[in-house]
Amino acid sequence: MRLLSVSLATLMVASSISISSTATANQDQLAANICNYVQADDKNRLRKKLKESRVKLRNIYSGVSCNGDSLLRTALKSGSNKVGTFVAKRLPASELGSAEADGQTIVAWAESNGHGGSEITSAIKSRIAGG
Repeated sequence: MRLLSVSLATLMVASSISISSTATANQDQLAANICNYVQADDKNRLRKKLKESRVKLRNIYSGVSCNGDSLLRTALKSGSNKVGTFVAKRLPASELGSAEADGQTIVAWAESNGHGGSEITSAIKSRIAGG
């Protein structure tokens, strides 16, 4: 009887570990897909992937990094105006105005890196201003 309970406990622990690793793999795949769609300026596929995954952009934005950059920085670097303005419109103004990992806000970073006149930067500024 003792052997049966030990076997069941071991089986339960092993199955929970495999579920956790599967969930982590799915999250990594979701992040990779999101990064690809941002770089390709594919707003429709990004929206579809978010809907299929039942996640909101505002809830995952800070946790997704594309080659060390946030989604908005990736969009600015890639010239992905449709996706960048979509992302800016989906995030709260407080998120857009806060400092990122390097201590700069997205607007300060954009202006210091030659992206101050882009559509994305305009959308971010408009969102921060309450528009």
